[in-house]
Amino acid sequence: MPPRQKPWPTQWLITDERMGEQLCDAIGRLDAGDGIVLRHYRLDGAARRELADALAKVCRQRGIMLAVAGDSSLATDVRADLVHNPSAPTGTPFSRSVHSIEQAEAARRAGAALVFVSPVNSTRSHPGQEPLSRAQAIRIARVAQVPAIALGGMDPRKFKLRFADDFYGWAGIDAWLTVTKVTR
Repeated sequence: MPPRQKPWPTQWLITDERMGEQLCDAIGRLDAGDGIVLRHYRLDGAARRELADALAKVCRQRGIMLAVAGDSSLATDVRADLVHNPSAPTGTPFSRSVHSIEQAEAARRAGAALVFVSPVNSTRSHPGQEPLSRAQAIRIARVAQVPAIALGGMDPRKFKLRFADDFYGWAGIDAWLTVTKVTR
């Protein structure tokens, strides 16, 4: 991390279209210092831009970090802190999704500031996909040599029980929808 870079959040909300109206409730469960990764890939350009603008405003007001997935230009326009899985090189720090040792090595070589290792548990986002074993996930995280976020069927309890000693933090979708407040 560059010397003046703020520390990355240890808890992330990953957005997706199936959250629907519950997205606002999920964002309400975040605290200052948490992060949001805006995915919503299926929204058309104007609707995604509108959502990004609204999220950026909320994030600035509440001290939440924002990452925009897959669109460096949009990330720059809304002054996001991070671009997630950019399709081209960017001047903004970026993160990568990694599912294998090879992808972790590639993220490291490319200069990723953060990696999201997945899936570490079974997840509704990828039904039927075999999750990584704990040992595989930890090895992938170590190979990346940057802060690693455990993703896939995660919640704070699972993180504390299985991954807190080996991962920088966790990310989820459903965890932010099913509780009234995420306990730290």
